[in-house]
Amino acid sequence: MAEKPVEVCVKAAAGAPNTLGDCPFSQRVLLTLEEKKVPHEMKLINVENKPDWFLTMSPEGKVPVFKCDDGKWVPDSDVITQIIEEKYPNPSLVTPQEYSSVGSKIFPSFVKFLRSKDPNDGSETTLLDELRALDEHLKAHGPYVNGENISAVDLSLAPKLFHLEITLDHFKGWKIPENLTHVHAYMKLLFNRESFIKTKATKEHVIAGWAPKVNA
Repeated sequence: MAEKPVEVCVKAAAGAPNTLGDCPFSQRVLLTLEEKKVPHEMKLINVENKPDWFLTMSPEGKVPVFKCDDGKWVPDSDVITQIIEEKYPNPSLVTPQEYSSVGSKIFPSFVKFLRSKDPNDGSETTLLDELRALDEHLKAHGPYVNGENISAVDLSLAPKLFHLEITLDHFKGWKIPENLTHVHAYMKLLFNRESFIKTKATKEHVIAGWAPKVNA
């Protein structure tokens, strides 16, 4: 008997409730399921108007949430990806402890720079420092963070780098410097994976998702 698909609630696109949305944490979970070839059923949640059934099982109203074997719904992409790894260990996506935090400060640095109205607040320099550190790591250990094989840390970084590339170009006319060649090669590698192509939001939906935060 075929295994029942696992259920996961993810963000629907802004203004398009039947289209997969732009949440990088939702995409991280979907990437993990795709890379492990785990059959899954996606439930798209309109985060502007969350349905009652969703709030009943996820009172905090956060996405993604994942349905465990015991029927309980679990939030938090860190926790969800760990559960998936334990239940479906092959292929392994475990990142060695010493590499598990590589690139972890890129996303908060990116958000700060994206929302910054002050060109002298150091937010651009901080982001560049984080991207340079990733470039150095990939130069020594690439093509992925843990060498030849993709792992959990890459699946966490991929959607965040995708958002960074689209939104900083759109809202600030800013691009990742060309001399960070290893970062550019890494992004190309990630964005061309079948799992990524299947789970990414459209450029328009990424921009629409960030617009209220940028203009706040």
